[in-house]
Amino acid sequence: MARQLDEQIVGRFPVGQRLRVLDVGMGQGTQALRLARAGHQVTGLEKDSTMVAVAREALSGEPEGIRARMRIIEGDGRDTGVHFLPGSFDVVLCHGVLMYVEEPDPLLAGLARMLAPGGLLSLLVRNGDALAIRPGLSGDWSGALAAFDTVSYRNRLGLDVRADRLKDLTSTLAGIGAPLHAWYGVRVFTDTAADGAEVPDEVETLLAVEEKAGRTDPYRGVAALLHLCGVRG
Repeated sequence: MARQLDEQIVGRFPVGQRLRVLDVGMGQGTQALRLARAGHQVTGLEKDSTMVAVAREALSGEPEGIRARMRIIEGDGRDTGVHFLPGSFDVVLCHGVLMYVEEPDPLLAGLARMLAPGGLLSLLVRNGDALAIRPGLSGDWSGALAAFDTVSYRNRLGLDVRADRLKDLTSTLAGIGAPLHAWYGVRVFTDTAADGAEVPDEVETLLAVEEKAGRTDPYRGVAALLHLCGVRG
């Protein structure tokens, strides 16, 4: 997904421009730190105090210049209007968050308002059109059959969460003024890998396969996750 995001950034903004980035639901700060290291001014917003502590600890070990380019705020992604003025950011990330939000439309509208004209909105969501793939490949036939008619599922943490369909998000993005510009699949072949599985020797080849599949039909349509990129009009 990082490669996909970089592709969109390079294709949209002048080389060397220091972008204003907001990472909503940043978790432990993996993407936020990566972009700060690349020279961008990054704000991470996260409501989980444990994750905030992890991100701050990671940031404390970075060189002074990177620490100066990144700030971390503890807060809810639905309250962006409380923390920031409209149009304050060139790039807004919201990765792995929508599955935990029962009504995502107000959150997405708020994120779109944070974007400057021409700004990039990057979403990573569970693919509601492919929920039967994981149980089907693992031989859970009852689970696979039930997954065809729902966008609800239980994740690997044991939490009951929700997925999004490409068609619905395409309509939502158009309605909030950040129409879909590009989309990719994420974890096409590797979704069934066990947590903590060893990294294979051919990891670069694996990544190349996943990257190719993530931009190629019909493979991207059955990916576990969808990476959608909208552009503020």
